Amino acid sequence: MGLSWLGILRLALVQTALGAIIVLTTSTLNRIMVVEFALPAMLPGFLVGVHHIIQLARPRIGHGSDVGGRRTPWILGGMVILAMSGVVAAAGTVTMESSVALGGLIAFIGYAGIGLGSGATGTSLLVLLAKEVDDARKPAAATLVWFMMIAGFAVTAGVAGHFLDPYSPERLLSVTASVSVIAMTVTVLALRGLESTRQADTRPKSKVDFREALAEVWQETSARRFTVFVFISMLAYSFQDLILEPFAGLVFGMSPGESTQLAGIQHGGVLAGMIAVAASGSFNQGGSGRLLRFWTVGGCGASAIALLGLAWGGQQPNDWGLTTNVFVLGFFNGAFAVAAIASMMLLASSGGDNREGLKMGLWGAAQAIAFATGGFLGTVAVDICSQWLEQPSDIYGLVFMLEAGLFVVAAVLGRHVQGAQSTQRGPSMGAVAVNQVFEGGA
Repeated sequence: MGLSWLGILRLALVQTALGAIIVLTTSTLNRIMVVEFALPAMLPGFLVGVHHIIQLARPRIGHGSDVGGRRTPWILGGMVILAMSGVVAAAGTVTMESSVALGGLIAFIGYAGIGLGSGATGTSLLVLLAKEVDDARKPAAATLVWFMMIAGFAVTAGVAGHFLDPYSPERLLSVTASVSVIAMTVTVLALRGLESTRQADTRPKSKVDFREALAEVWQETSARRFTVFVFISMLAYSFQDLILEPFAGLVFGMSPGESTQLAGIQHGGVLAGMIAVAASGSFNQGGSGRLLRFWTVGGCGASAIALLGLAWGGQQPNDWGLTTNVFVLGFFNGAFAVAAIASMMLLASSGGDNREGLKMGLWGAAQAIAFATGGFLGTVAVDICSQWLEQPSDIYGLVFMLEAGLFVVAAVLGRHVQGAQSTQRGPSMGAVAVNQVFEGGA
């Protein structure tokens, strides 16, 4: 008997708490650095890149939870680190107003802790879901967990944005600390007694050395190909993360609170996109795989069009519906992203090799590298283009066009994921699982 819907919901609340802290550090703090303090966009890009690069430890974390057999200590410990580091990152940002060097050092420590904490919490949470949720419920569980994480983004961005205006360092620290305390409390209550109520895992624990285990997983064709797809698709997904709010401030004249609320509108669009995919029946057992493939490929393609809309709208900010454009971008981002999460859960739990943590950590690391590269390249592109172009609308418009090109590449790769799986001789359980997600094969 798998984990109940109530248990799945409780784990999803932990993901909400994680998202609540992350959205302030990746959206609000970088806006403060670039707009209020007039610092180079590369600085917050580097800091958020550090947060993602630290998550290269995800495979090792996942392997450690495989060996220990319990995920709750890793989830709870990761959230403690994440909550404390969010406050440290905010303190570093505030310090930059008087000393960029000292503030940057403090923020570096905070963002490194955010990466470690979110990596431990996120990886172990998805592993627990992959291991304990029945296969028939996994796609719906993936939708719920991803939905709840974006809900954390959207609600926190909207509420925090309201309390941040008018901006002051004291308000920023107060809001960040409050969010961290609430997130920690929710996590403790949600995890209480949850894993202890499950039957003990009777399978033998992994005794293989980490490097040897990682090499064995990488030799699996399905796992390796899926890793490449995750990297490219999430590279496209993350490219505008650190430049959208500065774009709204510089081109459309939005205040810190308004641009933070804009991030909430984007994540609200992501929620709507995921709901649309689930409502369309893509995740129904035996449902049309072509429909799910449509959402995966079409979501990337439509995201590219939405980004071209941002580039066009920047040329006429007084007449362009920025909030609608951003909502549409979020909608199609969410449509393709939820399919990737469902694929991870199905593939990680297939095969019965007790490697759920390591596999989920591998794909989490690929996603982290993509997010680090994408977010940082986005800010670097802005700084480079500013050397050639004078108008912010031209600078950001060109960068959005580059990101649109990445989404086109992701769409092409999404079309061929299933085809790549079918070329291997005697497909593994993992390959079949991915095939069911992308093609709907029964």
